[in-house]
Amino acid sequence: NIPAHVFELFPVLKQMLGRRGGDLSGGQQQQLAIGRALVMRPKLLVLDEPTEGIQPSIIKDIGRAIRYLRDQAEIAVLLVEQYLDFCRELADEVNIMDRGQIVHTGPAEDLDRADVRKFLTV
Repeated sequence: NIPAHVFELFPVLKQMLGRRGGDLSGGQQQQLAIGRALVMRPKLLVLDEPTEGIQPSIIKDIGRAIRYLRDQAEIAVLLVEQYLDFCRELADEVNIMDRGQIVHTGPAEDLDRADVRKFLTV
């Protein structure tokens, strides 16, 4: 039983229902992975670098989906990501890690501060 909002968020998945996951592009596989998680109706969704190796148009689709899940579906999203613009657009709060240690915690706007940017490698 697939919730309707999965296909609303990722319409390409409905078109690809007859295909195997391994036959999908990297971006489609990422959308499928998120869609599979949403079938379980989670309260928390953990995404580990969902933009890695994905073309820009799919990154925008995933960003819209995360925004919807956060704002409308009331699902908490833990996003692990190195693409700073993506984080800045979606995050309420950021934690920056260096070698496994949290070196900064604060609002997403902190990513623009010079004292915080010293921790970031772009």
